[in-house]
Order: sequence, then structure tokens, then C-alpha cells
Amino acid sequence: MLLADWQIKDRIASGDLKISPFDPARVQPASVDLLLDHYLRVPRTPGVEIDVKAVLAGHTTMAEIDEDGWLMKPGDFVLASTMERVVLPPDLAARVEGKSSLGRLGLAIHVTAGFIDPGFAGQITLEIANFSPWPIRLRQQMPVAQLCLIPMSAAPQRPYGRAGNHYQDQYGPVESRYELR
Repeated sequence: MLLADWQIKDRIASGDLKISPFDPARVQPASVDLLLDHYLRVPRTPGVEIDVKAVLAGHTTMAEIDEDGWLMKPGDFVLASTMERVVLPPDLAARVEGKSSLGRLGLAIHVTAGFIDPGFAGQITLEIANFSPWPIRLRQQMPVAQLCLIPMSAAPQRPYGRAGNHYQDQYGPVESRYELR
């Protein structure tokens, strides 16, 4: 079950769901359109092996989308983030989905990590890949994703952020902090 447009607006008006900046015109029937921020993380050394047993910090480098945009060639991969900062209450989970018009161009907005736990706070990191045969130019503040809000049947005992989660309060795109346990 997803929140409907009026429920999204009501939850934001009540203050328990926060999306900032928020534009009511970007509320869709069952989602909120999110915009692309201007920072990216790009692979530092493409082709170098990453061992998931010990993912080292610094495998990406920060870049910025300028007024000419950011050209993604076929096969390129970047981490990006939403312009909006989202704060989910303990009784709402979320999914971030790519815009279908971008998907029809071969641009994947989140490769696999579309789920957001209740209690999460921060900008949402996007894993963007160009699967098309064409170069695609990204632009700052372009509508890039949709946030769908999912009511929980009950609030969890430990919402995201209470257990030292990797990405709570993240700002900008954050590279993988994967730990094989």
C-alpha cells in the first residue's frame, strides 16, 4: 500500500514527514518527484578490482554538474543524490524509483538500492547507470526520481539511525561503506 497524493501532503503539513525543499506541484498521484543535485561521485580508477571483503574508502571522487551538464557515455556509472533532504517518521518506509521517461532512454536511476528504511534522514543517494547506446546529458535540478511512501503495519523497534547505520544524515552522494560480515 502506498500513500496517495493528499496523504503525502497531509503528512508533510503535519510535520512528521519532511521533504526539503518541498514543492507541492511535484506531488504525483502516489509519489513525489525528486530533483537531481549538483554533486556526483565517479569511479576513481575504473577497471580496478573491488573486493567486497574490504571495500576501501576513496574508490570514488567528487565531481560537480556544471551549467553544461554531465555527459554519461554508454556504460558509465555515477553516484548522485537528490536535491531534497528526506526525513521519514518511524511508521513510513519508502522506495525511490526512476522516472519512466528516463528509463525509456536507457538511464537507470537506482541500480538496486531503492528501499529506504523508516527513520532515515538525509539526501538520497542514487546509483545512475547509462545502459543505452547513446550518450545522455544529466542536468542539475532535473526531475530524476519518484519517492513512494509505504505505511508500516507497525513502527519498528529500531528505526534506521538508532543502530549506527552507515548512511544516516548523509549529505551528497555517499560511496559504498559495505562490510562483509
